This record gives sequence, C-alpha cells and structure tokens, in this order.
Amino acid sequence: MDFGMYNDAERQQIQKIIEQKQMRDFLKFYTNLVDRCFNDCINDFTSKSLTSKEEKCISYCTDKFLKHNERVGQRFGELNQQLMQQQQQS
Repeated sequence: MDFGMYNDAERQQIQKIIEQKQMRDFLKFYTNLVDRCFNDCINDFTSKSLTSKEEKCISYCTDKFLKHNERVGQRFGELNQQLMQQQQQS
C-alpha cells in the first residue's frame, strides 16, 4: 500500500490503526483457538491436571487449527495476487 500521499502524522495514525487491527485479529484468533480446543478436548474436571488423552487432543487440535489458518492465509494471498495481476492487465 502506498502511503506517499499522506503526511507523517497521517502515516503514523494509519500505522497505529493497522497495528491495533493486527492485535485484535491475533487476540480473536487466539481466543478462537483456545475456545475450540478446550471445548473439543477437555471433559474431565475432576483433576487440576490434564489427562494424557486431553494433552494429545489439545496438541492435535492446536496443530490442526494453526495449519488450517496458515493454509487459509496462503490461499487468500494467492487470490489477492491473482486479483492484483488482473487489475494490472486491465
């Protein structure tokens, strides 16, 4: 994104907004990960510690969630690149 048309104060404000959005997105992602894996994997509340089955489930769930998110990001990047190429050709 070209910010050359903005003055320094405007660029700083835009950068601050982008950073806040990134932080909100990360917190939303993390919250979804915790919520999803907790609900899927934790079902025994008789002990403070996790069972080995719960630990394995959490590990698998987080790994799968992270890989899924990475793949979605890659696919979004690919589609965005295709769109930009189409716009340049037009």
